[in-house]
Amino acid sequence: MPYINLDATDLRIMKVLQEDGKLSNADLSEKVGLSASPCLRRVRRLEQDGFIQTYRAVLDRQAIGLSLTVFLAIKQDNASQDAVDQLESELRTMPEIINCHATSGDSDYLVELVVSNVNAFEQLLSKTLRKLPNIREIRSTIALKSIKSESPLPLSHLKREPGKVREAPPDC
Repeated sequence: MPYINLDATDLRIMKVLQEDGKLSNADLSEKVGLSASPCLRRVRRLEQDGFIQTYRAVLDRQAIGLSLTVFLAIKQDNASQDAVDQLESELRTMPEIINCHATSGDSDYLVELVVSNVNAFEQLLSKTLRKLPNIREIRSTIALKSIKSESPLPLSHLKREPGKVREAPPDC
C-alpha cells in the first residue's frame, strides 16, 4: 500500500468520508477545499490504492431488532493449520458474527455477535457455536450498553511534517 503518498488533503478526504460516505463529490470537494475534478481523482486513487475499501450504511441495531451484543472468547482444541482454517471458515459464514479477531493471550479468537435476545443467543450457542470444529472453550460476555461503536478510524498517526517523507511501517 502506498503509505507515503498520503498528504493532508488525502487525510481530510478520508476523515470526511468516514463521517458521511453519502456525500456527493461536490459537497466533499467543498468540505476539503478542492475543486470537484481533483477531489474525484483523489477519491478514486484512494479507492484504487486500497485506503477506501467500501461504502455502506450503518444500521441501528436496536431499530432492526438486534438488541443483544455478545462477545465470545474462543479457545481452540487443535492448532494445526487445517483445523484453524476450518474453524475460521465456519466463523466467517455466520451472519450473527459482525467482528472476529485472532488474538494472543487467554483465547485464540475474540468474536462480537449480535442477536435479538438472550433466547436467540442460547439457541445460537447450543445449536451452532458449540458444534463448531476445533473448539475447546467458549466464554461469553453480554454487553449491557454500547459506549462507543462504529467509530471512524483515527488518522492522526498518518500526518507528516512538511518536507519529511514518512517511511512505511515495518512488517511485523
